[in-house]
Amino acid sequence: MGTASSFVTTAELDRGKTQPTARLLLRRARQRRQILAMIGGSYVIDGGILLLYAKAGAISAMIGPAYAACGLTFVIASILLSEIGFNERFRDHYLVAPQATVYMLIALVFAYVAPQVGGMFLCKLFIVFSFFPLRSTPSQTMLIWTAMTTGLAGLFLLTDKPVSMPYGSYLERFTTLLVFVLTIGRGMFLGIFSNSLQQSLYQSGLKLREAYKRIEELAELDELTGASNRRCIMRMLEEEIARTARTGSPCSIALIDLDWFKRINDAYGHPTGDEVLRAFAITMFANIRNVDRLGRYGGEEFLLILPDMDANSAVRALDRLRVIISDLDWSAFSSGMKVTISAGVATLNPNETSDVLLARADSALYSAKAQGRNRIISA
Repeated sequence: MGTASSFVTTAELDRGKTQPTARLLLRRARQRRQILAMIGGSYVIDGGILLLYAKAGAISAMIGPAYAACGLTFVIASILLSEIGFNERFRDHYLVAPQATVYMLIALVFAYVAPQVGGMFLCKLFIVFSFFPLRSTPSQTMLIWTAMTTGLAGLFLLTDKPVSMPYGSYLERFTTLLVFVLTIGRGMFLGIFSNSLQQSLYQSGLKLREAYKRIEELAELDELTGASNRRCIMRMLEEEIARTARTGSPCSIALIDLDWFKRINDAYGHPTGDEVLRAFAITMFANIRNVDRLGRYGGEEFLLILPDMDANSAVRALDRLRVIISDLDWSAFSSGMKVTISAGVATLNPNETSDVLLARADSALYSAKAQGRNRIISA
């Protein structure tokens, strides 16, 4: 039948409009083949049990082979249709309702033909109705139940067949024991399978949530530096402005620019420039508070959000960062390289928008550059 996890994954495109890939089609076909092989094996086992009944004299010797042949013929036909891709024409590529209906008809017909062992065929209905709802929709389950109810009503109400189970001789009692033991065993197997299916589905759900979370994180990060991208840092800024309006606490920001970065790219190459940006971001993350937020604003320009920090504290914090960046051994990237930063600091005023706050920080940054770079200017 295959593992529960592989059984679950076949549903990944059932409800979507995406065309299934060749790999998915092969996996579906393999899973159908495994399920049908299990059903075929079940018919062989039941055929053997009927031969035991025949040996005990309860039924004709032809019933067992005929029952197994009917079931195996339909199983083989189903496998052939699956292999040529017939099942893929339908939304339910397992063809749950048609297959369950045929298996129930086979059981009901033989219960009518051999009522002396009719109880065994009715036990088969429990297996059919226990297995197929695992893969069917609620409407398909109701359809299967209606077909079963109709068939049973015809057997019990429209005929006078004495449906029973043999128990006269020791062999008959032993064989009847086998029927119930195997029926209960198959039911237990389906219960275990259903539980593993649920566990697999639960684990798949956890992995899916983790994947979505990772995708969301990647969508908010700058791929080169690992800092928040512009869209994300702007959203964080709006959130911080709203929080400040509620609490009345101070909030400062800093627009930071790497001095003469174009010269670094021109002199040492863009790959080295990228490494400089990464090293700068890593250093910043290592030296800011957990509540601070750093994002790449554009090119070599970064936006740092400093919650609960007034203007003087923000300037001191940025000057400390400026010294740390300046003191790094940048010659590890290339001999003689020196990297410094300039920053414009602005503290949020009451009822001030993000655009105005950023404009003030940008003006302060421009002043820092105009005054010789490698300095911090407060708006």
